[in-house]
Amino acid sequence: MSPFDLLSHSIAQEFKHLKTSRRNFLRNSATVAALAAGGVAMKPGSTLAQQNELPTRGEYLVRNAHVLSMDPVIGDIAGGDVHIRGGNIVAVGENLAAPQAEVINGEDMIVLPGLVETHWHIWTTMLRSMSGDEAQFGYFPTSRGIGAHYVAEDMYHSGRLALAEAAYSGTTFVHDWCHNVRSPEYAQAALRALGESGLRARFSYGSAAGQAADEPLDFADIRALHESWSTYSDNDRLRLGLAWRGAGSSVSLDDYQRARELDLPVSVHVNNFQSNAGGIAAIDAVGMLGPEVQLIHAIWSSPEEIRAVAASGASLSLSPYTELRIGFGLPMTQEYLAAGVPIGLSVDTPTLSGNADMFAIMKAILNIANGKALDEFALTARRVLELATIEGARSMGVDAVTGSLSPGKRADLIMVNTRHVNLGVFTDPAHMLVEAAQPSNVDTVIADGRILKRDGALLNADVDAIIDSARSALSGVRARADWW
Repeated sequence: MSPFDLLSHSIAQEFKHLKTSRRNFLRNSATVAALAAGGVAMKPGSTLAQQNELPTRGEYLVRNAHVLSMDPVIGDIAGGDVHIRGGNIVAVGENLAAPQAEVINGEDMIVLPGLVETHWHIWTTMLRSMSGDEAQFGYFPTSRGIGAHYVAEDMYHSGRLALAEAAYSGTTFVHDWCHNVRSPEYAQAALRALGESGLRARFSYGSAAGQAADEPLDFADIRALHESWSTYSDNDRLRLGLAWRGAGSSVSLDDYQRARELDLPVSVHVNNFQSNAGGIAAIDAVGMLGPEVQLIHAIWSSPEEIRAVAASGASLSLSPYTELRIGFGLPMTQEYLAAGVPIGLSVDTPTLSGNADMFAIMKAILNIANGKALDEFALTARRVLELATIEGARSMGVDAVTGSLSPGKRADLIMVNTRHVNLGVFTDPAHMLVEAAQPSNVDTVIADGRILKRDGALLNADVDAIIDSARSALSGVRARADWW
């Protein structure tokens, strides 16, 4: 019997008298919910976006806002306008003429690019805050122990919850690092949630939770997805990548080579614990460190490894709240920035982080860097805002289409209402966003030219239904796993 089987057995015996009737109830309710939600079959020749009937792309003129373009040429514009048409940014400036456009009042609003999230195990979102206070209920036992009992539809329900939170919170790009693909149906369910969300994303295809290191990924399915990707991409809104397990086995090395044959970007956790330091050197030693590679965490990195990352063109994703919560250590933000490595910010897993608040993540990155440096000015709010927008986009290879409000790029932008009480006065807008703003301050979200949130409310997501289905799905999987 495996350690997880032993753990599940002991928990079941200890609490059996308390939970039997509740478990039966939850199983029944979960079954009803699954039947009600059902699997939505694709119509021949249609895309995921067409299936969901996302909001149409209109022509809009955001008028008289404080624009933080994150474009070095355009800069900031007090009383600025942004013209959007057909999903593209047409112009950014003052007193723009767009007689056919619907005018969106930008008064008292900070307008900036949508936030870019660079590494999120979206399937774990419905395990929110479930990492417990004892080793047997920590993140890895919880995610692997419960994840083994997911059904495909659980991926969809967790995804809908995650992506609704992302849109509500002002995040317009997410990286779904999907390491619980137990069959092709699990990947399809996760992709269905991404397609319906309207957000820009990369889907990185990974292993199943707890999968043996010597068991290869399902590259037949990955190749099939790659060959039919136009069905999913919605004109390049969604991209495909590999969630790689690293250079620790010949099987994983083969996975990397197969991904690169398909020209897929690769993302890998590395140097997260002090005990597994040296992972970047191992990847570099086999010639697999390059611009197509994103490194995650990389907290225990030597100066030599940092120089190797910079020379290779690889990028880095940091998730301060999970890195602190799980005890990895403190992110090496300044060290990598000084070397010129592109950095993005990440949610990682709400099992540890609790939520997907990119404003809080920016604040944590800023404060940790300055605290480590014993210097109030070591890292600036403006630089951190770049990491959450244009630099994050650059780290994901999508800076040509998003990350700044630049004419010709896709229309991914958010409007933050400064009339809310936690903002109120108007001081330095970059500092306000990094140090004071919260998801509830996000008034409007436009992703790929579609309005997903307006006047503080989501437009294409039935929040009550999403929450109900996620709760039922979680009850069902906890019952199957005997996990309470």
